[in-house]
Amino acid sequence: MTERPARRDDLATLQSIELAAGELFREIGMTTVAEHPPPALQVLEHFQQDGRAWVSVDAEDRPIGFVLVELIDGAAHIEQVSVHPAHARKGLGRALIDHVDGWAAARDLPGLTLSTFRTVPWNAPYYARLGFRELADEELTPGLRGVLAAEAALGLDPADRVCMRREVASLGR
Repeated sequence: MTERPARRDDLATLQSIELAAGELFREIGMTTVAEHPPPALQVLEHFQQDGRAWVSVDAEDRPIGFVLVELIDGAAHIEQVSVHPAHARKGLGRALIDHVDGWAAARDLPGLTLSTFRTVPWNAPYYARLGFRELADEELTPGLRGVLAAEAALGLDPADRVCMRREVASLGR
């Protein structure tokens, strides 16, 4: 498996990956999350054209996972990382995040941030194993507060959302 920049012809596949990954939430009773539509093609195209979308591909160069990145308050914010469940637990998510780490280092960005579910095992606990730490309320930047507010407006329970950060591991390499 390898990572590469997403191409325009990958975008519909990214939507399919997101839908398949969302089904895992249904299995733990989070039907609203499972039924949330994937990002629109225009949204994915924006990330792709801006050079902030990468895919993990199989031996036939077909996307099986992806990551989307925003720039928020001087950090590389992982907007979305999804791996198709048929390819889960093989280190693809970690590899995509490490790819973003290298991208951020090349741009002298000091950290990676994300927002996620506090209690879902493949969310906050997983990111903690990858070196992310939960940000205390006073550490939240205006942009991260905006992310949490937008998520709450979509109906996500603020009590179960958390922002996390890890310093760019490859900075200075």
